[in-house]
Amino acid sequence: MAAIARLPLTHSLPSIFNPSSFLSQSLSFPTYLHRSPFRSFSSVSPILCTSHRDSRSPGSDSNASIVGDLLDYLNESWTQFHATAEAKRQLLAAGFDLLSENEDWNLKPGGRYFFTRNMSCLVAFAVGEKYVPGNGFHAIAAHTDSPCLKLKPKSASSKSGYLMVNVQTYGGGLWHTWFDRDLSVAGRAIVRASDGSFVHRLVKVKRPLLRVPTLAIHLDRTVNSDGFKPNLETQLVPLLATKSDESSAESKDKNVSSKDAHHPLLMQILSDDLDCKVEDIVSLELNICDTQPSCLGGANNEFIFSGRLDNLASSFCALRALIDSCESSESLSTEHDIRMIALFDNEEVGSDSCQGAGAPTMFQAMRRIVSSLGNKQVTECTFDRAIRKSFLVSADMAHGVHPNFADKHEENHRPQLHKGLVIKHNANQRYATSGITSFLFKEVAKLHDLPIQEFVVRNDMGCGSTIGPILASGVGIRTVDCGIAQLSMHSVREICGTDDIDIAYRHFKAFYRSFSSVDKKLVVDD
Repeated sequence: MAAIARLPLTHSLPSIFNPSSFLSQSLSFPTYLHRSPFRSFSSVSPILCTSHRDSRSPGSDSNASIVGDLLDYLNESWTQFHATAEAKRQLLAAGFDLLSENEDWNLKPGGRYFFTRNMSCLVAFAVGEKYVPGNGFHAIAAHTDSPCLKLKPKSASSKSGYLMVNVQTYGGGLWHTWFDRDLSVAGRAIVRASDGSFVHRLVKVKRPLLRVPTLAIHLDRTVNSDGFKPNLETQLVPLLATKSDESSAESKDKNVSSKDAHHPLLMQILSDDLDCKVEDIVSLELNICDTQPSCLGGANNEFIFSGRLDNLASSFCALRALIDSCESSESLSTEHDIRMIALFDNEEVGSDSCQGAGAPTMFQAMRRIVSSLGNKQVTECTFDRAIRKSFLVSADMAHGVHPNFADKHEENHRPQLHKGLVIKHNANQRYATSGITSFLFKEVAKLHDLPIQEFVVRNDMGCGSTIGPILASGVGIRTVDCGIAQLSMHSVREICGTDDIDIAYRHFKAFYRSFSSVDKKLVVDD
């Protein structure tokens, strides 16, 4: 499917599936980043970039773009904790009921529910009104984490008159892209409340706070010929401030002592953001974050420039598809199955954690759902039958062909931006796609006139992996691996196409609404 004609900077993009509807739309909207009517922001600085449509609410227009709302989500979601909290807020606003894994569940057909784990993993689902125990789950899984720098448990250090912050590398980042960026910190804190209890709080210092400066070329004359190869332990260390004059008694108190895990200056900044006393912050889990906002880019606003597109773009498209596929009372009236999303943490480091896809979180939830909806009068066979009827879409970003490095792609599998979701194949099972699951997912696209692409890595190159094989092998659920094509994957600043966000959203929504009818036509193990 060809990309639509691009519009000037002051115009929003039309629907790619109904261009004629664009003529009746208003073309005026603010220069500043769109603020979703579903979100109430506090102390947000204006951003000189444009968004898509100015009036959107989930589900109000099947052809409306969600790109502006994605930008809001990205700018809110500096960390996996913030991404999960924002997803939670949107689900509550859409009428989903919050569950606790620590309590019994009393579920009903037609109900919409979700729970969080570690505030970095989330599972949400909507039960069809015609559901009976043994029917299947139609699930989309993605992940909330991205490669980044994280503060070490003891981060405070000093070098050459500067206060420095020691960090760990998380995931396989392009670490050279983190140099000379305006950085800050965000994450979570455990804070002691006035009653002596301990409270989970999110923290985000929005102003530029840190920087990892590069070495001047005059002191590294061969960097352009030999490459930039920093030592990640000693040279990828952000500076926080110039060291205080140790001659004054007041400044001595602010310098690092052996008992300080983090610089007192940093702790004071965090306590101001949390509106609490420094001594009440009992635990911290902080990421280093780029402060440059996510925005539209390109001569015709055809790109999204942002950090964390891998994999918050997939997470948001799945979230909105679930919400919008069951926004009205009639949406689930004829549904026999259960629609689900699962957003996991720690994919970038292998998924082996309590909140990662390696944990049985999603399948434990499926068992509890089957048991609750069956009034606990179900057998193990009931759950097994449900899994056999189920289908999982593993959604992670895909490698779009790079115009300057096209030879890095297999010549017949070069995904392009603006051309739709990419189905990922690998004969060695680095992706979970099979001929059957690929066919079913493509049939959904065909039914709704959606473009689709395919990717396979070159035989002389290594292949990454996703949560798809982990989940598929967990209980034997049919799985397809797919993703939105992007450039600059794992950079501090990534790129994807605006069209692909809306295509992915529509494809996921079509999957929820149409997969059952497609699946019924296929006979394999008969």
